[in-house]
Amino acid sequence: MRISGVMSYREKLIPFSLTAFIILLDQVTKWIVSRTLQYGRPVEVIGDFFRLLYVKNPAIAFSLGRNLDGPLQKALFLVLPLVVLIFLLFFYFLTKDLTRLQAWALAAIIGGGISNILDRIIKGDGVVDFFDFKFYNVFGLKRWPTFNVADMTVVIAGIILLASFIYSEVREKR
Repeated sequence: MRISGVMSYREKLIPFSLTAFIILLDQVTKWIVSRTLQYGRPVEVIGDFFRLLYVKNPAIAFSLGRNLDGPLQKALFLVLPLVVLIFLLFFYFLTKDLTRLQAWALAAIIGGGISNILDRIIKGDGVVDFFDFKFYNVFGLKRWPTFNVADMTVVIAGIILLASFIYSEVREKR
């Protein structure tokens, strides 16, 4: 079912309940991790395969840009995500051809993005990450880059959104 341009303002806002939930869940888990785990000391959950590891990522996803200069890095890593979020919000409210699944996926992505931006603004020294998985040297990585609930949400919702756009295109061509 597609969201149409005649959708009420309230109906367009309902998916943002997921945005709020993701922000809350991510911030609460980061708060718990920062209060209960020692910084940089892994806690094994499933042996060496899955650990909780409290670290802060001053860069963007997968530590990209870690070597940039301090002020430039902070400005870029705050401005770039804000620009992406503003684009997503405009896209959401101006596009009249979204499915409900696509609307909810966009709302989830926005929630994850906002939560990580809050870390950058409030904490100032990076985004709190804590999920740490062994990666068995796939792509040369011994461990997958440490991540958090917001990161996980953005990736999963992004995959769902992309798959739904591809599915919609294939369906329309038939």
